[in-house]
Amino acid sequence: MIDHAHDLASVRDATERLLTAVGKLDNASVTQPSRLPGWSRGHVLAHLARNADALVNVLEGRPMYVSGGARDADIERDAPRALDVQLADLRESAARFQMAGDAPADWSRTVELRNGVTDSASRVPFRRWVEVELHHVDLGIGYELEDLPAEFTEREIDFLADRFAGHPDVPATRVTDGTRAWSTGRKPGGQGPEVTVTGPPADLLGWLAGRRDGSALTSAGGPLPALPPL
Repeated sequence: MIDHAHDLASVRDATERLLTAVGKLDNASVTQPSRLPGWSRGHVLAHLARNADALVNVLEGRPMYVSGGARDADIERDAPRALDVQLADLRESAARFQMAGDAPADWSRTVELRNGVTDSASRVPFRRWVEVELHHVDLGIGYELEDLPAEFTEREIDFLADRFAGHPDVPATRVTDGTRAWSTGRKPGGQGPEVTVTGPPADLLGWLAGRRDGSALTSAGGPLPALPPL
């Protein structure tokens, strides 16, 4: 059962961690490359601010973005800004998201995200939590996948395993950290999965989220599956 109020509180905590860490940077650091190909740290920060506003649009029944091109243009426009401007925008856009989340609403309603994707409104706070946590890691400023809250890591593995479930290009796969297990990929043709992937939670998450190449994982029954882009 999704607890949107719990997730909104988790977003608030994750945002404070992000703001504290980014506040220790300088203007030169913001212009340096992030871990995302083609994006500086400024691009990541700009995306996080604009994503907060986009999710306010979702919660309030408007299109998430005017268009894909407008989304990209806004990020390019905002990426070169000075650190103090980036921080103020992050803080203010996060506050707008929290305000929208705190407003009385029917959290069981269906909302529309990008590219026609729909979901329950109750899952929007978790989606924002994902953005804040993973992009904090993408900044490459000392916050790693191993530093993510354990609850977040488990839930995001579950979310991503479900996202690839039934995908015809991904073999039937069992993903496990030795204690918990998830199923993903196409349906098994026989009695069990075609491949079993095992490793620490942070490395499983990194592989599923496209942040690590899976070299720290073991794959039994076949090679490590190649996952389609998110």
